[in-house]
Amino acid sequence: MTHVVTENCINCKHTDCVEVCPVDCFHEGPNFLVIDPDECIDCTLCVDECPVDAIYAEGDVPAEQSVFVTINAELARQWPVITTKVAALDDAAAWDGKPGKRGLLIR
Repeated sequence: MTHVVTENCINCKHTDCVEVCPVDCFHEGPNFLVIDPDECIDCTLCVDECPVDAIYAEGDVPAEQSVFVTINAELARQWPVITTKVAALDDAAAWDGKPGKRGLLIR
């Protein structure tokens, strides 16, 4: 099984999760992070580190967020791996918890 980054990461992009990943399975886009399902070892370390609760085990992704399983797999093949923590986006706090951010995802 893999873990999945969901909608609440959009426009926040905290990278606390990246720092604890033992297999470097996170990939970075302009305003979102994704997990490569082929690299994730289901260690769960990233879940507790996400300050916006955007990471779920694949089987626990809320139904309305299920499209992010496919989005993570697709974008992990396109975006570069990120292995070190960087600053979150400038207005991350303002975006935390806002619904309907999927359309804001920059590919």
